[in-house]
Amino acid sequence: MSNNEQPAQQEITSYDDPDAPWNQLHTDADIANWNAPVIDEFRANDGKVGGAYEGATLLLLTTTGAKSGKPHTVPLGVMYRGDTMYVSSFVEDRYPAWWHNIKAEPRVTIELGGKTYSGRGRVLEGPAYDEFAAWVLAENPLLADFQSKTDRPMPLVVLELGDVI
Repeated sequence: MSNNEQPAQQEITSYDDPDAPWNQLHTDADIANWNAPVIDEFRANDGKVGGAYEGATLLLLTTTGAKSGKPHTVPLGVMYRGDTMYVSSFVEDRYPAWWHNIKAEPRVTIELGGKTYSGRGRVLEGPAYDEFAAWVLAENPLLADFQSKTDRPMPLVVLELGDVI
């Protein structure tokens, strides 16, 4: 393999896959600073990143902190149901901060590819959640595998793109 070639990325098909980024051992400092280099690389390369997320379609979601009122940016894998964009998470013991933030303030900023959009997030609940989650579990084996290993319903948020800003 030449210096310019990267090893082929192995497709993650199981939540328990030992090669999955979420199953790697990390220090508390690693976790606290996990997103910063991904965000920097995303912004420097029009939404493309390498490493554990190479080849994945990511977006940067900026929410307003439900408690702090400060902006918080997180990289997330974007998924689609037809034209409907949605995000979820593999956090087992709690819902992610971005989920709580959207529930409190649905106006968000979405960076996708090389563009930045105003947007809205909608936390799915009740019958809308039930219907959408049933579809997700039937169509996304990785999220279905994750959901089979936790009692907490997976977080589901639908994102709507607004104007380019």
